[in-house]
Amino acid sequence: MFPLPISTYLYSGLILINILCFGYGRYEHNNYVAFKTKTEALATIQEAENASKIKQQELINRGIANEYQAKLSALKSYYTNSLRPSGSSAMPSLSNPASGVNESASNQLLACAYTTQQLISLQDWIKEQSNVK
Repeated sequence: MFPLPISTYLYSGLILINILCFGYGRYEHNNYVAFKTKTEALATIQEAENASKIKQQELINRGIANEYQAKLSALKSYYTNSLRPSGSSAMPSLSNPASGVNESASNQLLACAYTTQQLISLQDWIKEQSNVK
């Protein structure tokens, strides 16, 4: 029934299996290389998008910070110049900090205005940061 010894068929089968496994390995390796190349290209694109978003967010941060400082300066000048009693003279250069009920009304109004401006600026910052895409 078998013209050749069984070991010849066995070795031939093993060689065929090795050839098939090697071919399948090369096929999978080529798929992996293509996947890796595609992933690296997508990563490069994503890194560029991330860098752009970071720059936009930094510009927003600087803009909001500058606007906030300008508004605080305007509030301070408004409350120190326009709410000073009419008969008072210039503020002394050094004074003890006010505390509790002894605080003047203008200091309380200024603190309230600062807090309000801080919240408004924070809301503006959140709105602008959420618009970055």
